[in-house]
Amino acid sequence: MLSAQPIFSIEAELDAIMSLGRTPMGERRIIGIRGGTVRGHKFNGHVLPGGADWQIIRADGAADIQARYTIESDQGARVLVDSVGLRHGPPEVIEKLARGDNVDPALYYFRTVMRFETGDKGLDWMNRIIAVARGQRLARAVRLDVYEVE
Repeated sequence: MLSAQPIFSIEAELDAIMSLGRTPMGERRIIGIRGGTVRGHKFNGHVLPGGADWQIIRADGAADIQARYTIESDQGARVLVDSVGLRHGPPEVIEKLARGDNVDPALYYFRTVMRFETGDKGLDWMNRIIAVARGQRLARAVRLDVYEVE
């Protein structure tokens, strides 16, 4: 069961896609994370620059996503985010996303499983949860509504 409302939402600003070309696994891409905001009833802060989203665009068109980045609370506590997920949809919708068009997130599937790691005692609860996020790809950002698995 998921929490009734997101514990927080992340809006991460992204660098341009860096393609490494088609490998035997699929097209490898790296997208740097520049910064962003984190807002919600259980955590408020910002995304620190320096993380990245490593993707494989599979033969079926789905994006296999692995992201690692750091968020920092308004009080200065740092939290490592480890996120693994999938994004896929009809080819015409994925083409619109690739162009940077604003696309209704109900038209495609974008979900991630998230784990957190922190040494901050006040945020220790984050070390002991698994979260699921529903995502939305924006032109130069990604928005994740993060729900705790209860």
